Amino acid sequence: MTSKTTDPTPPDSLTPQPPSMPKVNVVTADDITASLKAGFSDFLARPLMSGFFGLFYAAFGILLVWCLFSLGQIWMLIAALVAFPLVAPFACAGLYEMSRRREAGEDFGWVDILTVMADQRKREMGWMAFVTLFVLWVWFYQFRAVLVIVLQDASFSDVDGFINAVLYTPEGWTFLAIGTCVGAILAAALFTVTVVAMPLLLDRNIDFVSAMITSIRVVAQNPVVMLSWAAIITVTMLLSLVPAFLGLIFTLPILGHTTWHLYQRTVT
Repeated sequence: MTSKTTDPTPPDSLTPQPPSMPKVNVVTADDITASLKAGFSDFLARPLMSGFFGLFYAAFGILLVWCLFSLGQIWMLIAALVAFPLVAPFACAGLYEMSRRREAGEDFGWVDILTVMADQRKREMGWMAFVTLFVLWVWFYQFRAVLVIVLQDASFSDVDGFINAVLYTPEGWTFLAIGTCVGAILAAALFTVTVVAMPLLLDRNIDFVSAMITSIRVVAQNPVVMLSWAAIITVTMLLSLVPAFLGLIFTLPILGHTTWHLYQRTVT
């Protein structure tokens, strides 16, 4: 009796295929300009809904500063204000969805957008939040370490004492120089892995590692353009903090909508 052998390798049609990586495109400064125009158009189309996300983000910033003052943690103020813009991509999730639906010609209301945001906790966005929180933890840890080492004899009990120690002493200048360099490196790293990862996770069924790799590829292939975009975001966000965070009501939605359209141009 002969036994019938079977090939242990399943046919290609039955073998699970890994998801293909998104294609990364070359973009120019004109793409940033076009994306800004589209983002501003999205904001004007639904100003109240867009402004809601900016207002929520601004209120969170005001609450953060109030808590630091109430708890007497004045020394954390600079670190918190630097880290605050880094969590903006999460606040923009609803804005990405608004731009996606408007671009597709779909109608939507408050429930549609808020439901999509709530559903993100079941997807890979939670892992991106973990990555962001890890970078923020490193930032706060190194900030405190440098603060203690360089300004060990300074008083941080009130705002005036902290400002005098940081701005009017050689030790304070050293602290600002070191903190600025480290903060810039961490911010650049976080920007690189998240710049298109957030809208990509919202738009497609992709894992967060692939989304981060795609984001890195976008920055690596378009370093000058993406660096320019990072500078626009940084300057705009910092200027928006000056009038009691209220500028974020307008700038955050426009930057969020713009990020979606720039993502559409960089990834296909």
